[in-house]
Amino acid sequence: MVFIDACFKKETKHTPIWMMRQAGRYLPEYRATRAKAKDFIDFCRNPELATEATLQPIDILDVDAAILFSDILVIPLEMGMNLEFIEKKGPVFHDPVSTMADLERLSKTPQDNLGYVYEAVSKIRKSLPADKALIGFAGSPWTLATYMVEGAGSKTFEKIKKEVYKNPAFMKALLSMLADSVKKYLVNQIDAGANAVQVFDSWGGALEEDKFFEFSWQYMLEISDYIKKERPGIPVILFSKGIGTYMDKISGNFDVFGVDWGTPMKLAKEKVFDRYALQGNLEPSRLYDRNEMLKGAEELLDLFKGENGHIFNLGHGMIPDLPAENAKELVSFVHSYTKKRS
Repeated sequence: MVFIDACFKKETKHTPIWMMRQAGRYLPEYRATRAKAKDFIDFCRNPELATEATLQPIDILDVDAAILFSDILVIPLEMGMNLEFIEKKGPVFHDPVSTMADLERLSKTPQDNLGYVYEAVSKIRKSLPADKALIGFAGSPWTLATYMVEGAGSKTFEKIKKEVYKNPAFMKALLSMLADSVKKYLVNQIDAGANAVQVFDSWGGALEEDKFFEFSWQYMLEISDYIKKERPGIPVILFSKGIGTYMDKISGNFDVFGVDWGTPMKLAKEKVFDRYALQGNLEPSRLYDRNEMLKGAEELLDLFKGENGHIFNLGHGMIPDLPAENAKELVSFVHSYTKKRS
């Protein structure tokens, strides 16, 4: 698989490409699949619909890897938290956590209640062409904790940052509980058929440098260490958004570092490419304009000309109103621009 080879910095016939949130609302086919479910949680819990949504970008865009259709919040959902996805507002927990007593009411084994995810992974892998990889994923403990403590998405993260500084023991108990669940959840995805796994740390950049490494990165490394020990042949991708200025301290036992669009790829290449494959990092909004998209893609690909270990991706997820035809052209361009000529 070209994607897996690139994760291990092996030579590939072209630069592989997939896009975060590639199964999403910008595709009319996805919207039709989504309409079959009564709500978003029902969608995530339905292996047939999750399979359908996951496979659509493979068929429509010809990306080199499928990423499981699910949501990072299925872990706190199956811990027993009261989660609702509200139109135009996003996920809301009606019972946020803030004390050690709150943690006592949560299930410590949510991975055992996620059979619908493993069933979807198995179905997807059986339906995927042999040369296309399947990526499993989970949210980082810090990012999951932000939703569980804040009760919803946040721009300022006041509640959780208050806990970081005033009640670090509570935060570390929550993060350890989540890390333990994520480890087992990802290994179960691998055993069901995932060829690689990615940990999404969407809100790592909300923390100042030393707190990022203490409350986010170290738990991501704990997860990666566990997977590399238990399933050593499986590539592990770590993606943390908004931490470009912390690049000097990025290290650990993983294979691919995901670069967000706010971090110059040239900087990431200088700091970590000697140790890790790099994934990213086209600004998603460039897809609104064909010329800007192709210009940005060419500049990014030229940065890795003649080198192995770059996986083309966006620097964050697809935006719902991006033109699907531009996404198709981007995949075709990356493949043709980097194709090895014999």
